[in-house]
Amino acid sequence: MATFLSLALIPLSGFATDIYLPSFPAMVSDLHASSGQIQLSLIIFLVSGGISQLFVGGILDSYGRYRLSNVAMVAFAGASFAIGLFPNIYVLYAMRVVHGVAVAIIAVAKRAYFLDMYSGDKLKSYTSLFQIVWSTAPIIAPFVGGYLQEAFGWESNFYFLGGLTLVILMLTLIYGGESARQLQPFRMRSILQIYGSMVRTADYILALVINSLSYGMLLVFGMSSPFIIEQVFHYSPVVTGYGALVSGVALMAGGIISKSMITRPLERKVPTAISVQVLFALGMVGFFAWIGGAGGSMIVPMMIFVAGIHLLAGFLFNNLFSYSLGRFTQNGGIVSGLTGGGNYMMSSVISYGTVGLLAIKSPVMLGVAYLGLALLNGLAFAVFQRVRVGVVMRPETKAELVADAETALEEAAA
Repeated sequence: MATFLSLALIPLSGFATDIYLPSFPAMVSDLHASSGQIQLSLIIFLVSGGISQLFVGGILDSYGRYRLSNVAMVAFAGASFAIGLFPNIYVLYAMRVVHGVAVAIIAVAKRAYFLDMYSGDKLKSYTSLFQIVWSTAPIIAPFVGGYLQEAFGWESNFYFLGGLTLVILMLTLIYGGESARQLQPFRMRSILQIYGSMVRTADYILALVINSLSYGMLLVFGMSSPFIIEQVFHYSPVVTGYGALVSGVALMAGGIISKSMITRPLERKVPTAISVQVLFALGMVGFFAWIGGAGGSMIVPMMIFVAGIHLLAGFLFNNLFSYSLGRFTQNGGIVSGLTGGGNYMMSSVISYGTVGLLAIKSPVMLGVAYLGLALLNGLAFAVFQRVRVGVVMRPETKAELVADAETALEEAAA
């Protein structure tokens, strides 16, 4: 039951970002804000969550996961209710900071739970399951959010978030418990040395870059699609929710395909996925540039291209996220925090910068954004492969392999 509840909390960050996406245009009107100001609330959440994840890992390794994550759930629920009760752009910004810090603690604690409890193939199976479970949020959250917006207004999205978190908290208090088997003393110097070692590991950082570019594609769609669907195509927020539903199903499908191919080497499957993603993005740009216009009937071909690109983004994210977590399993809280936080930080900068630079208001510009991010992914993976080969076959490693082989031969002879 504790494992189930830990998995249930993994999509919380996705719910916090996606459930109010269909409400963006309504919030622009009600809060007397610009579209950029409302989009900024999403980036504030991601940045505060990302920065927090960078630091909470060491604290969780020293003081445990259970109590701190429970306190964070209380804070998350309280901030959610405050946003609904006090509709103001600055209250929204402040409470999104609280959301980010709380989700950081919860997410790192729950990912570390699996590093505490499982190892080997079982652990690899669970880490590859993270992205599949997380992708339920982009499927369910905007779909639910669209209907809540249509029936009760944008505030109901945040009431829903607060209520859902309190229900999971009650179950956690009944069935949960501390998972860390041995807490480590909180020594700042030692913790900083561990962080420094991870940051200097080139293949780990490059895997984070690929993760962030892949996740950035979803954020670009999330920030721009409400305005394309509702203001350009003239559909309701419910249709925005359906668009996000298609996107989320594609993301989950990519994760499931990735999990089914988990034993295949990265150097074979990842370049193929990136190449196909580039072709989808080129096709999207070419198709809408050739067709011209942006009538409501164009939403179907747009979502076909989006689904293909997001399926491949989910495939890439699953592979590289599992790789990142598996690099430093001896420091579960720290690697969980640095991986999640680094992904949040980089993807928020990438997505907000892309949306701001390209001013995405049409399917053509959305395709251009996808194409640029996919090409950067290809470049990052090419460098990743060169670094990874160098790590695996560095001279020290070769010497270790020779020494191991000689020892094995001596033991066999004896």
